[in-house]
Amino acid sequence: MDIAAIQALIKQDLQAVNALIQTSLRSDVALINQLGHYIINSGGKRLRPILLLLSARHFNYSGNFHITLATVIEFIHTATLLHDDVVDASELRRGQKTANNLWGNEASVLVGDFLYSRAFQMMVNVKNMRVMEILSDATNIIAEGEVLQLLNCHEPDTSETDYLHVIRSKTAKLFEAAAQLGAVITTQSQANEQAMATYGMHLGTAFQLIDDVLDYSGSAEEIGKNIGDDLAEGKPTLPLIYALKHGTAEQQAILRQVIEKGGKEHIIAVTAAIESTGAIAYTAHSAQQEAEKAIAALANLPATPYKTALQGLAEFATQRHY
Repeated sequence: MDIAAIQALIKQDLQAVNALIQTSLRSDVALINQLGHYIINSGGKRLRPILLLLSARHFNYSGNFHITLATVIEFIHTATLLHDDVVDASELRRGQKTANNLWGNEASVLVGDFLYSRAFQMMVNVKNMRVMEILSDATNIIAEGEVLQLLNCHEPDTSETDYLHVIRSKTAKLFEAAAQLGAVITTQSQANEQAMATYGMHLGTAFQLIDDVLDYSGSAEEIGKNIGDDLAEGKPTLPLIYALKHGTAEQQAILRQVIEKGGKEHIIAVTAAIESTGAIAYTAHSAQQEAEKAIAALANLPATPYKTALQGLAEFATQRHY
């Protein structure tokens, strides 16, 4: 089941989410309207909202809170992107100039704060303490993951375990919350709620690992950002961590230097080291294992078209080229 078929299955819900996004972005402050609409409408896949919508529909949800919460999830995600791009000094995202590139770091940070606070205003309207607990915990853990990633930058001794902890906090946690909330608003059993949370966590991890692969093997036109951006920022992602562990002494010396100093001047040597050690294949295989764990988490749930779509999302996460 490809991503277009998955989107078609929840077409009306997605249209409702997009409409609520536009309405909820409105502010008396012109810059918030301008910058907020730019980043929200810049071509994102809406995977996290899709995940929440599929989860809710799988459990036969018939209210409107899934639309509200899918919008909340997208606002939280967008806020993290605005802040990430400032921290990373990124210039390109989704094939377009980043907001900080166009409006400056100050505006990007503050509009990110607006999106966070608007998300919390909206989640309060759901009037469900369990929803508040999941989203507030997720937002806090994401922030911790961001700080951990910052601490790992330029640190060549970062282990695979350390790195997986970062991406499960920074990236996978919001996937986990999105999937779990579909079970929460339908008052599912603890077992079903945990199944969805586990599915989301493994799906998000798989998604990030493929992002790591694409940073060294994709094209800027397809993935919407500059190739080697992680390298330039001195981020020890899994391909680098694996190559550093399994490369020759000469390769290890180059990789350590690149992680410590950042920059792209050695990208050819780094790419060669990653290819010769099998780091891309290892990372892709790790992502595939995570996707299989995600699908396995759904095993005891009843068969529905939405469950099939959730399984399809896991396959998309590992097969995508952007």
